[in-house]
Amino acid sequence: MAGMAALLIAFCMGLVPADPVGAGQAARSDTFDLVVYGGTSSGIVAAVQAAGMGRSVVIVCPDRHIGGLSSGGLGWTDSGNKAVIGGLSREFYQRVKRRYDHPEAWVREKPEEYPRYRRDDDAQWTFEPHVAEQVFERMIQEASVPVKRGRRLDREKGVKMAGPRIVSITTLNGETYRGKMFIDATYEGDLMAAALVSYTVGREPNSLYGGTLNGVQILNARSHQFESPVDPYVVPGDSLSGLLPRIHAGPPGEQGQGDHRVQAYCFRMCLTDVPENRVPFSRPEGYDPMQYALLARYFETGWDAAFRKFDRIPNRKTDTNNNGAFSTDNIGMNYDYPEASYERRREIIREHEVYQKGLMYFLANDPAVP
Repeated sequence: MAGMAALLIAFCMGLVPADPVGAGQAARSDTFDLVVYGGTSSGIVAAVQAAGMGRSVVIVCPDRHIGGLSSGGLGWTDSGNKAVIGGLSREFYQRVKRRYDHPEAWVREKPEEYPRYRRDDDAQWTFEPHVAEQVFERMIQEASVPVKRGRRLDREKGVKMAGPRIVSITTLNGETYRGKMFIDATYEGDLMAAALVSYTVGREPNSLYGGTLNGVQILNARSHQFESPVDPYVVPGDSLSGLLPRIHAGPPGEQGQGDHRVQAYCFRMCLTDVPENRVPFSRPEGYDPMQYALLARYFETGWDAAFRKFDRIPNRKTDTNNNGAFSTDNIGMNYDYPEASYERRREIIREHEVYQKGLMYFLANDPAVP
């Protein structure tokens, strides 16, 4: 693991902060058949499909980059039965394949060295993040779909309704987009929330809909659990010394009951073991080794499976994901994100960045790591 180094970090939820659009920019108002808010993969596909049907369409994108998860580090597609993937979704993977059919795409290894590239296949299901972004950019260019980047919805006053229908949205920089139809293609659902669509944040209880796997899950928790007992106290065995950082002080709750918690966030990392393509894991500003004391304590039990979720993508890179009880998932630090202000969300993203960069620096440099 120490030989791996980060090349690209992209938030697993696709939430890379956008460059602000100048406040002094002249306000504008355009009308379209379809306004897509969000530049995720689903937003791109929806816009390209609408343009192909002869509709006028615009993508209003809160971020700088398009493609969401698919271009943000998740290069190992969880695709299951490929036979059921069709339409523009399959076209995306077919375009990826055509990109890797060119010899110049293989700069760090030969195509025959990568087992998931098969020349006779019509599609390629694993890819480097930048290749995915290039494919998405090409798709919207060919469809002549305009993308307005760095435009965040005015969540307080920016959605105008006529009865139950949205008629226009306005961004924080004063641009207004009118449409006959709107699609919320963000991960947060801000447009739907501002349009007063009902929603739930957190885990619903089993009792609400007669479920069995909703809410708090204690009896069914099997993955990413501690595999050996770890002393949780600052001074081992002394409960009065307090808990180590990142340990929840209270009970987990009752089996099946609802609560405010949402799934943990992390950055999906693209790593490599090619020496000339590596950069060292740097010590982030605000780094605190005590934040990883629980992991160090876990190592002391003899556990040695840290950070083994490397899924190979082309050119000797990886789609690297959370693995184990203490890993890249920043547990408990995102519960207020869904309804938070843009400023608070930036703070949460920054905390996640420091945590995960700090984790990699700790693993690569701290003497407590065996």
